[in-house]
Amino acid sequence: MKYSNFFISTQKDVSKDVKLISHLFMLKSGMIRQETSGIYSWLPIGFRVLKKVIKIIEEIHDRHNINQILMPTIQSADIWKISNRYESYGKEMLKITDRNEKELLYGPTNEEMITAIGKHYLKSYKDLPLNLYHIQSKFRDEIRPRFGVMRAREFLMKDAYSFDLTEEDCLTTYINYFKMYLFIFKKLGIPIIPVKAPSGEIGGSLSHEFHMIVDSGESEICFSDELLKKNLLDISDSELINIRSYTSDFDKIEVGKDKLIKKKSIELGHIFLFGQKYSKPFDLHVDSKNGKVFPYMGSYGIGVSRIPAAVIEKFHDEKGIVWPKEISPFQIIIINLLTKDKVCCNYTDYLYEHLKNNRLDILLDDRDESAGKKFADADLSGIPLKLIIGKNFLNENLIGVSFRNLNKEELIHKSEIESYLNKFIKNITHDYKI
Repeated sequence: MKYSNFFISTQKDVSKDVKLISHLFMLKSGMIRQETSGIYSWLPIGFRVLKKVIKIIEEIHDRHNINQILMPTIQSADIWKISNRYESYGKEMLKITDRNEKELLYGPTNEEMITAIGKHYLKSYKDLPLNLYHIQSKFRDEIRPRFGVMRAREFLMKDAYSFDLTEEDCLTTYINYFKMYLFIFKKLGIPIIPVKAPSGEIGGSLSHEFHMIVDSGESEICFSDELLKKNLLDISDSELINIRSYTSDFDKIEVGKDKLIKKKSIELGHIFLFGQKYSKPFDLHVDSKNGKVFPYMGSYGIGVSRIPAAVIEKFHDEKGIVWPKEISPFQIIIINLLTKDKVCCNYTDYLYEHLKNNRLDILLDDRDESAGKKFADADLSGIPLKLIIGKNFLNENLIGVSFRNLNKEELIHKSEIESYLNKFIKNITHDYKI
């Protein structure tokens, strides 16, 4: 993409009400725009990050044979009355009455609707197990929406739902999702700590949240220091679901006594094992060799739209965002400092097309702007690798190469740049393998 064809509106000044660094940089870099309290538009460069997150999540779910669907955002109140959550959910639920006086709501979650779908289609034990997921906007009428997309009223969420014949099968499914979540966050470039958590409004017998440790987090978790040294993907199933880590509001946690440490964090995922909590009131049953059985269910959520903000909280400096390459809006930015020079423009266009042919995400800054403006915008947007074409190229065929996370520049001769970049390309494509 050429900058001249791409809508990026960087902002020098933002509201003084902005508190979190992620909110500040997302507004300044042109990732998002606030429409009203807790509701945001995702602008092109922000939406590219969001799509990178979604792509990794979708590819891993597809690899695990989890069927993707899309449920509506507007739900009937009737199904929530069956589960007795219509009144108990609280004021976060946005209730709507249509022109026919039918009670509706903007879905804050989808346990009821997925159970209604299951009731319609699941008839026999042979239909199980079933795993479905979708990525969809949700709405929770937060009393104090704040911190940009970190705590918005409308947000994008990935939620999966499982149906199993037995409680044992359901636990196996839960553990499989647990491991899959660890793998997803690893592929997203996000260091994660799983913690035991209360089940809350969704309910159930087992629940874990997935947190990223960061000083600006509004959550607080307690965990054993040994947990940081373990590769959780390699430990046993039993050890995994019984790890010594907890949300701070978990019952009966004594930090000092249990030799646990306490850290600020941001929650990015939550999984629940709720058994027959919804299948029984919905009278969702299947025929089996032992008669009618109510399937055992679980749900598995990831806060898709809060992931970019959380990553920025973790990875930034005074100049702007420092994206992990896995979810950066572009992998490389080419900065042409001499847009009126034919030699520089021709080579820049050649390099741009060559890298595009290697299926890389390239941003070419072809604007007639000062070098300072171009460098500041590149640093703000956090793209991992800068290629700088300017006087050094014109005089000595040297190209400036600068990695965003290293904050230093080296000069590579034109004759060596393709070999240099091929190593970068190889690493990128290897890392993107799912």
